[in-house]
Amino acid sequence: MRVNFTVNGRPQEADDVWEGESLLYVLRERMGLPGSKNACEQGECGSCTVRLDGVPVCSCLVAAGQVEGRDVVTVEGLAEFAKQRQEHGHGGACGTGGGCGGKGGVSLDAAKQWQAKPADSQTGEGVELSTIQQAFIDAGAVQCGFCTPGLLVQADALLEENSSPSDQDIREALSGNLCRCTGYEKILDAVRLAAARQGEAV
Repeated sequence: MRVNFTVNGRPQEADDVWEGESLLYVLRERMGLPGSKNACEQGECGSCTVRLDGVPVCSCLVAAGQVEGRDVVTVEGLAEFAKQRQEHGHGGACGTGGGCGGKGGVSLDAAKQWQAKPADSQTGEGVELSTIQQAFIDAGAVQCGFCTPGLLVQADALLEENSSPSDQDIREALSGNLCRCTGYEKILDAVRLAAARQGEAV
């Protein structure tokens, strides 16, 4: 089958997709976007987390056919997505017009309104890092890096919904993302740092 959907602001088409093919496979093998990692393939580790219509999902559990006509943001497009959100006011807490619909994240209409510029690299190179990406670097939250893309996508979604999360909020939001290198403390520090920096920017 043929699947048409938007990835990081660009219309994409995947041909000859077989019925059991996952979104993760399409992103990595057909679209050349290796940021989302293939680890457990059971939705347990969170390393393949992407945003589907604004909502974080494990892309290994989403059938490629389910994304027809929908919007996907991977870690490669996270910086541009965050920039568009900041410039155009998309997202935010549900009570402030974020349109969460009880699920968190941005509404489908809001997600469809942002577009990456043609000059931007599909891989995210040459784009200024988002607040959460820079915070991960500054807090030393990256070790082997395998879990980092999923953590970044999940943390970005958390900070979009809750600009000043408590430690419990952060732990709960990241509970589906496993890291084998750290004791998670630097990762928590990074999310706290990003929240503080976003607060200063407002």
